[in-house]
Amino acid sequence: MKKFLKILGSILILLTCVIIAALLIVVIRTKMTQNDYSTVFTSEKYKTPITIENVEVIQQDISCGYAVIEMFSFWNGGNLTEEDLYDEYGKIITSTGQKFCNEMNKQFPEFKTEIHKYVTNTEFIDIMYDTLASGKPVPFEWAALYGDEWTLHYSLIIGADIPNNKVTVANPYGYYEELTLEELFKRTSFEAYSPMPLFMKMGFAIGMFEKNTVFSVE
Repeated sequence: MKKFLKILGSILILLTCVIIAALLIVVIRTKMTQNDYSTVFTSEKYKTPITIENVEVIQQDISCGYAVIEMFSFWNGGNLTEEDLYDEYGKIITSTGQKFCNEMNKQFPEFKTEIHKYVTNTEFIDIMYDTLASGKPVPFEWAALYGDEWTLHYSLIIGADIPNNKVTVANPYGYYEELTLEELFKRTSFEAYSPMPLFMKMGFAIGMFEKNTVFSVE
């Protein structure tokens, strides 16, 4: 019995060390994304404000991932709805960034959607602006408030006026938002999601969720 308890104790200590290490890695990776982006405000590349027209925000019924796909579909001239997706699968399949990306590619084969995880702030801006400049709204992941509760959420960036420090988001909680880059990155890094419950922290630690994640659409 003593031998068993000793082995069990060793396993628990090892497991605790692994969890702490995984959480620490997330902290380090998040810190590495938060680089200085001050030069973008005077960059020649970003001087022209861009807005994607005809993106109608909706109030999600089933999930934010399905709602973003519905908004993208209607912008693209289609009529795919959250209900259509749920009826097809009988469940929500867009709970991770990669699965959301896969579904975008399945539903919109005329485009190529690619996920970019743990990108730096300047890389995020570049991917966002290039996608907008090509005439397409930009799916991304961030922390968003649903009432008084923070959630991990998908939305669409539909405009960027970099010189005036303004980004416009179609949020499927049912409204448009205008944010500064500082506000945007506080939420894409999930710094705003506080206090974050342990199960969410573990989701980031094991790679189920990602920070500073944006999707390019070509």
